[in-house]
Amino acid sequence: MFKALLLVSLALTVFAAPARRQSITTLSTTQIETYKPYTWYASTAYCAPSTTITWSCGSNCEANAGFEPVASGGDGAVIQYWYVGYDPNLKTVIVAHQGTDVSDIVPLLEDADIVMETLDPSLFPGVSSSIEVHSGFAATQAGSAPDVLSAVKTAISKYSTNTITVTGHSLGAAIALLDYVYLRVQLSSVTVKMIGYGLPRVGNQAFADYVDAIGGITHINNKEDPVPILPGRFLGFHHPSGEIHIQDSGAWDACPGQDNTSDLCEVGDVPNIFESKESDHDGPYDGVEMGC
Repeated sequence: MFKALLLVSLALTVFAAPARRQSITTLSTTQIETYKPYTWYASTAYCAPSTTITWSCGSNCEANAGFEPVASGGDGAVIQYWYVGYDPNLKTVIVAHQGTDVSDIVPLLEDADIVMETLDPSLFPGVSSSIEVHSGFAATQAGSAPDVLSAVKTAISKYSTNTITVTGHSLGAAIALLDYVYLRVQLSSVTVKMIGYGLPRVGNQAFADYVDAIGGITHINNKEDPVPILPGRFLGFHHPSGEIHIQDSGAWDACPGQDNTSDLCEVGDVPNIFESKESDHDGPYDGVEMGC
């Protein structure tokens, strides 16, 4: 079975849409530096709630010393750690979710029996039933969704802002992407953006198109990280637009479109799992290794 799936994956690589090298742009050092605070926030999500609520998690917290925590939660097992607060320098509410070890997430994403499901209408009212997402990601996001929403409302009221940024790495990035849609639906008057790292594919083509129609998504992939090429497109999963791919040289390239097949972008650079490097999953992202 696995060999058959690999052949399908390779076939899709061969017959993929032509690469769009000409429209790929390399970010300047100044542009890369604008992501650094969010990179630290994604890394900080690996820290225990008892330390993020007091903002006493060592170097991760010190990197964004002015952050003002509002709430934190999760048990790191059934519900990933999460925290919500306000960054007065960026003037945005921050929502961050914990990721997971690459050795844990890759086997789950390679499973040929992955199930997609429609979004829970009680959490995502009005979202079309044609939109489907990874059932495991949906269940994990649902576990913290009510508490996150409550904390975000508190932060919006306390700091008189209508701007929210959700972030996370790995599984945390998948939860953050679903939170991005969730908060947009639940809080129609706010501006929400998402900056994720090592993001796996979360949903089907309709989901990717829905996200693209909203805009405001950035997902950053590091070198030959296997997680962003999983679950496979042959299973019906698709990335939304907004990819930035970090090259072996350290250059950051902005790749237009969904699952850009240029060899300067993740899908072209890592055509199958055998050409990936699990050690690239945690970074570094401009010098930041994910983890607390």
